[in-house]
Amino acid sequence: MNLWFLKPEYRQRLGYHVVLLGGVALLTSAAIGVANHLTRADIAQRQLEDLQVTLQQVVPANYYDNDLVRDTVTVDHGGQPLVVYRARRAGQVQAVCYQISAPGYGNTAMVIAIGVDRNGTLLGTRVISHNETPGLGDKIELGKSDWILIFTGRSLNDPQPAKWAVKKDGGVFDQFTGATITPRAVVKAVKTGLEFFAAHRALLLDEAAPGSIAGQPAASGGHN
Repeated sequence: MNLWFLKPEYRQRLGYHVVLLGGVALLTSAAIGVANHLTRADIAQRQLEDLQVTLQQVVPANYYDNDLVRDTVTVDHGGQPLVVYRARRAGQVQAVCYQISAPGYGNTAMVIAIGVDRNGTLLGTRVISHNETPGLGDKIELGKSDWILIFTGRSLNDPQPAKWAVKKDGGVFDQFTGATITPRAVVKAVKTGLEFFAAHRALLLDEAAPGSIAGQPAASGGHN
């Protein structure tokens, strides 16, 4: 067998190196593709589990007998699609859960999950992600402080809209010692989340067909 490509004179040619590099790149690409394929299912499963944990934290189990993850409606919110998870019992929506974002310290984004019952009362609030200052702003995490629990049971009318602010700004909600920006942003975001529910209540509770309300943006979704 004449293995010409193994002879020293061929190894010095430019074409040989091009072919060699191409082969290595092809093998590397194939290995990455196989690895992605093998891990994709695991990643999706982990994301699903994380979502389920979040939903369970802000919507008590006695509010639903359906699969919250699969019962959703998507609504336009400020030009962005917002996925809302609906908690049903005996076919009727008893509560909803969705994520809202807000600029925190240094204008970095915070993501907050809230659960709201059909009357517009907050069932739970959790900060999902943030980049706040450790030891100060990170008290919004339940593991660091119980501050985030102060929203449970609140609504747009409790307190009155003008009082939806930290005490430093004339509101009713505590701020942190040495840190006001972070709690101020969370309070504002939670209020915005409640206003979103009030604006789209009939649609979120599956009591009106998408687009049937004057000024109502189109939505899509389904339930099991």
